[in-house]
Amino acid sequence: MRIVCAVAVLAVANLLNNWLARSTGMYVVICVSATAVLLLIARWDGLGRADLGLDAEGLRRGMRWAPVLAGIVLLVMAVLLAVPAGREAFRDARATDLSLGQMLFGALVRVPFGTVLLEETAFRGVLWAMIRRRLGTAWATGLSSLLFGLWHVMASRGINRSNAAVGSVFGDGPAGVAPTVAMAVLATALAGVVLCELRRRSGSLPAPMALHWAVNGFGYALAWAAARWWLG
Repeated sequence: MRIVCAVAVLAVANLLNNWLARSTGMYVVICVSATAVLLLIARWDGLGRADLGLDAEGLRRGMRWAPVLAGIVLLVMAVLLAVPAGREAFRDARATDLSLGQMLFGALVRVPFGTVLLEETAFRGVLWAMIRRRLGTAWATGLSSLLFGLWHVMASRGINRSNAAVGSVFGDGPAGVAPTVAMAVLATALAGVVLCELRRRSGSLPAPMALHWAVNGFGYALAWAAARWWLG
Protein backbone atom coordinates (compact mmCIF):
# COMPACT_ATOMS: atom_id res chain seq x y z
CA MET A 1 0.00 0.00 0.00
CA ARG A 2 2.80 2.43 0.85
CA ILE A 3 4.66 1.65 -2.38
CA VAL A 4 1.42 2.23 -4.29
CA CYS A 5 1.03 5.58 -2.51
CA ALA A 6 4.58 6.60 -3.49
CA VAL A 7 3.96 5.64 -7.13
CA ALA A 8 0.67 7.58 -7.08
CA VAL A 9 2.47 10.70 -5.80
CA LEU A 10 4.98 10.38 -8.65
CA ALA A 11 2.22 9.91 -11.22
CA VAL A 12 0.52 13.12 -10.07
CA ALA A 13 3.85 15.00 -10.01
CA ASN A 14 4.63 13.75 -13.53
CA LEU A 15 1.30 14.98 -14.87
CA LEU A 16 1.66 18.34 -13.16
CA ASN A 17 5.25 18.81 -14.36
CA ASN A 18 4.40 18.03 -17.98
CA TRP A 19 1.15 19.99 -18.15
CA LEU A 20 0.83 22.65 -15.45
CA ALA A 21 4.51 23.48 -14.84
CA ARG A 22 5.20 24.34 -18.48
CA SER A 23 2.77 27.25 -18.42
CA THR A 24 3.08 28.37 -14.79
CA GLY A 25 6.78 27.97 -13.95
CA MET A 26 5.89 25.81 -10.94
CA TYR A 27 8.28 22.96 -11.79
CA VAL A 28 10.63 23.35 -8.81
CA VAL A 29 7.74 23.90 -6.39
CA ILE A 30 6.01 20.74 -7.61
CA CYS A 31 9.21 18.71 -7.33
CA VAL A 32 10.05 19.94 -3.83
CA SER A 33 6.47 19.32 -2.65
CA ALA A 34 6.40 15.80 -4.10
CA THR A 35 9.78 15.07 -2.48
CA ALA A 36 8.44 16.14 0.92
CA VAL A 37 5.40 13.86 0.54
CA LEU A 38 7.61 10.92 -0.48
CA LEU A 39 9.80 11.41 2.59
CA LEU A 40 6.67 11.36 4.77
CA ILE A 41 5.64 8.08 3.10
CA ALA A 42 9.14 6.70 3.80
CA ARG A 43 8.76 7.62 7.45
CA TRP A 44 5.30 5.99 7.49
CA ASP A 45 7.00 2.85 6.16
CA GLY A 46 9.49 2.93 9.01
CA LEU A 47 12.54 3.87 6.93
CA GLY A 48 15.32 5.79 8.64
CA ARG A 49 17.96 8.11 7.25
CA ALA A 50 20.43 5.26 6.83
CA ASP A 51 17.89 3.31 4.72
CA LEU A 52 17.66 6.31 2.40
CA GLY A 53 21.41 6.93 2.30
CA LEU A 54 20.95 10.24 4.11
CA ASP A 55 22.55 9.50 7.47
CA ALA A 56 25.74 11.29 8.52
CA GLU A 57 28.02 8.62 7.06
CA GLY A 58 26.06 8.52 3.83
CA LEU A 59 26.35 12.29 3.48
CA ARG A 60 30.12 12.13 4.08
CA ARG A 61 30.54 9.40 1.47
CA GLY A 62 28.46 11.41 -0.99
CA MET A 63 30.68 14.45 -0.54
CA ARG A 64 33.72 12.31 -1.36
CA TRP A 65 32.13 10.79 -4.45
CA ALA A 66 30.62 14.01 -5.81
CA PRO A 67 33.73 15.81 -7.14
CA VAL A 68 35.08 12.62 -8.72
CA LEU A 69 31.83 11.86 -10.51
CA ALA A 70 31.36 15.46 -11.66
CA GLY A 71 34.94 15.55 -12.95
CA ILE A 72 34.49 12.35 -14.96
CA VAL A 73 31.26 13.62 -16.55
CA LEU A 74 32.82 16.97 -17.42
CA LEU A 75 35.83 15.24 -18.98
CA VAL A 76 33.64 12.98 -21.13
CA MET A 77 31.56 15.95 -22.31
CA ALA A 78 34.70 17.95 -23.11
CA VAL A 79 35.95 15.05 -25.27
CA LEU A 80 32.61 14.93 -27.09
CA LEU A 81 32.78 18.66 -27.78
CA ALA A 82 36.31 18.25 -29.14
CA VAL A 83 35.08 15.76 -31.76
CA PRO A 84 32.92 17.23 -34.58
CA ALA A 85 30.58 14.21 -34.61
CA GLY A 86 30.19 14.39 -30.84
CA ARG A 87 29.10 18.02 -30.94
CA GLU A 88 25.82 17.05 -32.56
CA ALA A 89 24.68 15.61 -29.24
CA PHE A 90 24.73 19.17 -27.86
CA ARG A 91 22.66 20.65 -30.70
CA ASP A 92 19.44 21.12 -28.76
CA ALA A 93 16.76 23.66 -29.62
CA ARG A 94 15.71 23.89 -25.99
CA ALA A 95 18.98 25.65 -25.15
CA THR A 96 19.33 27.87 -28.21
CA ASP A 97 17.15 30.80 -27.18
CA LEU A 98 17.92 30.87 -23.46
CA SER A 99 19.49 33.93 -21.91
CA LEU A 100 22.52 33.53 -19.64
CA GLY A 101 20.27 33.99 -16.61
CA GLN A 102 17.82 31.35 -17.82
CA MET A 103 20.63 28.89 -18.48
CA LEU A 104 22.12 29.44 -15.01
CA PHE A 105 18.71 29.07 -13.40
CA GLY A 106 18.22 25.80 -15.25
CA ALA A 107 21.62 24.34 -14.37
CA LEU A 108 21.82 25.61 -10.78
CA VAL A 109 18.19 25.67 -9.60
CA ARG A 110 15.80 23.76 -11.87
CA VAL A 111 18.03 20.72 -12.33
CA PRO A 112 19.37 20.21 -8.78
CA PHE A 113 16.33 21.35 -6.78
CA GLY A 114 13.73 20.06 -9.23
CA THR A 115 14.80 17.14 -11.41
CA VAL A 116 17.58 15.64 -9.32
CA LEU A 117 16.02 16.17 -5.89
CA LEU A 118 12.73 14.50 -6.79
CA GLU A 119 13.99 11.74 -9.07
CA GLU A 120 16.84 10.58 -6.85
CA THR A 121 14.79 10.79 -3.65
CA ALA A 122 12.02 8.83 -5.35
CA PHE A 123 13.83 6.18 -7.38
CA ARG A 124 17.15 5.68 -5.56
CA GLY A 125 15.90 6.70 -2.14
CA VAL A 126 12.33 5.95 -1.10
CA LEU A 127 11.17 3.37 -3.67
CA TRP A 128 14.52 1.58 -3.78
CA ALA A 129 14.61 1.27 0.02
CA MET A 130 10.98 0.15 0.33
CA ILE A 131 11.28 -2.49 -2.38
CA ARG A 132 14.68 -3.63 -1.10
CA ARG A 133 13.26 -4.23 2.36
CA ARG A 134 10.52 -6.44 0.94
CA LEU A 135 12.12 -8.19 -2.05
CA GLY A 136 15.89 -7.63 -1.90
CA THR A 137 18.40 -5.49 -3.75
CA ALA A 138 18.03 -6.98 -7.24
CA TRP A 139 14.28 -6.43 -7.29
CA ALA A 140 14.71 -2.95 -5.84
CA THR A 141 17.13 -2.01 -8.60
CA GLY A 142 15.08 -3.61 -11.38
CA LEU A 143 11.66 -2.28 -10.40
CA SER A 144 12.78 1.24 -9.46
CA SER A 145 14.78 1.50 -12.71
CA LEU A 146 11.77 0.34 -14.75
CA LEU A 147 9.63 2.99 -13.06
CA PHE A 148 12.37 5.55 -13.71
CA GLY A 149 12.23 4.70 -17.41
CA LEU A 150 8.44 4.98 -17.52
CA TRP A 151 8.68 8.30 -15.67
CA HIS A 152 10.26 9.76 -18.83
CA VAL A 153 7.50 8.79 -21.28
CA MET A 154 5.76 12.16 -21.29
CA ALA A 155 8.92 14.24 -21.08
CA SER A 156 10.55 12.49 -24.05
CA ARG A 157 7.77 13.00 -26.60
CA GLY A 158 9.39 16.04 -28.23
CA ILE A 159 13.07 15.11 -28.07
CA ASN A 160 13.22 14.07 -31.72
CA ARG A 161 12.22 17.62 -32.69
CA SER A 162 14.43 19.50 -30.23
CA ASN A 163 17.64 17.43 -30.32
CA ALA A 164 19.39 17.21 -33.70
CA ALA A 165 21.23 13.97 -32.94
CA VAL A 166 18.04 12.16 -31.92
CA GLY A 167 16.12 13.63 -34.85
CA SER A 168 18.76 12.43 -37.29
CA VAL A 169 18.28 8.86 -36.07
CA PHE A 170 14.51 8.65 -35.66
CA GLY A 171 13.33 11.57 -37.78
CA ASP A 172 11.91 14.83 -36.52
CA GLY A 173 8.31 14.22 -37.62
CA PRO A 174 5.34 12.53 -35.93
CA ALA A 175 6.53 9.09 -37.04
CA GLY A 176 9.68 9.55 -34.97
CA VAL A 177 7.88 10.16 -31.67
CA ALA A 178 7.12 6.53 -30.74
CA PRO A 179 10.64 5.15 -31.35
CA THR A 180 12.13 8.19 -29.61
CA VAL A 181 9.99 7.59 -26.52
CA ALA A 182 10.87 3.88 -26.53
CA MET A 183 14.56 4.71 -26.80
CA ALA A 184 14.28 7.26 -23.98
CA VAL A 185 12.50 4.79 -21.68
CA LEU A 186 15.12 2.11 -22.33
CA ALA A 187 18.04 4.54 -21.92
CA THR A 188 16.75 6.04 -18.69
CA ALA A 189 15.90 2.60 -17.28
CA LEU A 190 19.50 1.52 -17.93
CA ALA A 191 20.72 4.78 -16.40
CA GLY A 192 18.54 3.97 -13.41
CA VAL A 193 20.37 0.66 -12.97
CA VAL A 194 23.72 2.49 -12.96
CA LEU A 195 22.45 5.05 -10.45
CA CYS A 196 21.01 2.32 -8.20
CA GLU A 197 24.32 0.48 -8.26
CA LEU A 198 26.11 3.69 -7.36
CA ARG A 199 23.64 4.15 -4.53
CA ARG A 200 24.34 0.61 -3.31
CA ARG A 201 28.11 0.77 -3.58
CA SER A 202 28.45 4.23 -2.04
CA GLY A 203 25.83 3.73 0.65
CA SER A 204 24.85 7.30 -0.10
CA LEU A 205 21.98 9.03 -1.88
CA PRO A 206 24.05 12.19 -2.58
CA ALA A 207 26.42 10.12 -4.76
CA PRO A 208 23.82 9.33 -7.48
CA MET A 209 22.47 12.84 -6.98
CA ALA A 210 25.89 14.24 -7.86
CA LEU A 211 26.20 12.08 -10.98
CA HIS A 212 22.67 12.94 -12.08
CA TRP A 213 23.24 16.66 -11.61
CA ALA A 214 26.58 16.52 -13.45
CA VAL A 215 25.03 14.86 -16.52
CA ASN A 216 21.99 17.16 -16.63
CA GLY A 217 23.57 20.36 -15.35
CA PHE A 218 26.76 20.26 -17.44
CA GLY A 219 24.72 19.05 -20.42
CA TYR A 220 22.37 22.00 -20.02
CA ALA A 221 25.20 24.52 -19.78
CA LEU A 222 27.31 23.04 -22.57
CA ALA A 223 24.34 22.78 -24.96
CA TRP A 224 23.75 26.49 -24.35
CA ALA A 225 27.43 27.32 -24.89
CA ALA A 226 27.75 25.05 -27.94
CA ALA A 227 24.87 26.81 -29.68
CA ARG A 228 26.80 30.09 -29.40
CA TRP A 229 30.43 29.16 -29.93
CA TRP A 230 30.87 25.73 -31.48
CA LEU A 231 27.84 24.88 -33.59
CA GLY A 232 26.93 26.63 -36.80
